[in-house]
Amino acid sequence: MSNTAVAATHAPGTAYEQIDARPLTGHQKSIISLVVVGNISEFFDMFLIGFVVSLLTVAWHLTGVEAGGILACSGLGTVIGSIMWGGLADRFGRKRAFQWCVVCFVAFTALSVFLPTGAWLLLAILRVGVGVGVGGLNITSIPYVQEFVPSKSRGLLSGLASVFIPLGLLLGSISQSIVGDNWRVLIALGVLPVFLLVWLRFVPESPRFYQIKGRDDDARKALAWALEMPVDQVGELPQVALMEKANYRVLFSKHLKSLVIISLGSFCFILGSFAIQSWGQTLLKDAFGFPIQTVAYLFMGVSVADCIGRFGSAWLADVIGRRWTMFLFGIIGAAGCFYAAFFHDSGWEFYIAVLVIMTFADGAFGILNAFGGEQFPNDVRSTGLGVGYGIGAIAKVVGPAFMGLLVGGNFIAQHIDIGVITTAFTFFGACLTVGAVTYLFARETKGKNLESL
Repeated sequence: MSNTAVAATHAPGTAYEQIDARPLTGHQKSIISLVVVGNISEFFDMFLIGFVVSLLTVAWHLTGVEAGGILACSGLGTVIGSIMWGGLADRFGRKRAFQWCVVCFVAFTALSVFLPTGAWLLLAILRVGVGVGVGGLNITSIPYVQEFVPSKSRGLLSGLASVFIPLGLLLGSISQSIVGDNWRVLIALGVLPVFLLVWLRFVPESPRFYQIKGRDDDARKALAWALEMPVDQVGELPQVALMEKANYRVLFSKHLKSLVIISLGSFCFILGSFAIQSWGQTLLKDAFGFPIQTVAYLFMGVSVADCIGRFGSAWLADVIGRRWTMFLFGIIGAAGCFYAAFFHDSGWEFYIAVLVIMTFADGAFGILNAFGGEQFPNDVRSTGLGVGYGIGAIAKVVGPAFMGLLVGGNFIAQHIDIGVITTAFTFFGACLTVGAVTYLFARETKGKNLESL
């Protein structure tokens, strides 16, 4: 009997059962690493704008409304990008969508470097373009990983795409401490992820995407690459329905419940955490009087706490399930918001609350989008996740704009009334409580094969 025949005799029945039965290969780890580095890089650029705005409040004499407008436009771009790229990833492929997300945000970031002094409105417009690229990357990258990895560890492995995103905040803090008040150099650092396009050339398209397009031979080649074995040793492919293009009508008619859960849940979790990511530096500096260098160091701690929280939620989701993980993290995050609302007599008390909120409310993003993607079948996975998260990402506009309105229309570089924190964080805590309960109504997907969803 030939070696090929022996392998086929002892191999599980399908190619995806082979993936479930084997340890991760170097090629599977390469896909995961690409997605992790891509998300860190793109969100490094997204987080940089918080540090840039904290500098421009002085350099450009920004009002609260102007600063909030710049930050809200970044959020607006992610709403557009999430919805747009999710559908494109189901129509043209995860890999191609990933590639153009990188091109999009790098191009708009590069243009921002050359803005004339005081051009806050132009900066806001360019941030919409940056957000379009950033919003699409996380949406396209999570299904990309999910469709290459074992079912039993899919929560953790696909969650890694989001787990290390806070390192972008850490890199932003480090960059701020090194660069100082040169905002142009700080923005220019956001162009570095262009090198991801080289790495992307060496990985294949998702095998599940190939299958729904009727390209089974390409699917087998992609699986052979992932399993690091000859194509003729890859098991049988399961039968799937062919899809010509992402169908929004089917999405809304057949998966409306999932869509509502993901949209509402995402909105609630995004609201408080994104407001801190975008306004936290300015609040610590201008409401509590911390020096800008101290703020940079404090946010290094925030990013580490956030990473720990995200890794914890991604790991815990494969242990106790996705629903209860989301509920637990949401309730603890809400408690942090209420603490910030009523116990902020000093900057250090507020900072402790920020650590709790980012560890749990933002830490839930270690599994939030991965869980969201699992609520939809292969043919509309990116579309469903993109639309649901995109609707929820409206919070990235509401949160920063809400804070900007509370701060007011005056030049904000000198002082912010601490009283705005009570109003804002009471609202954020209530939203997180609603979000935590919302995910209890989602379908539990722990350990289930993607074809069964």
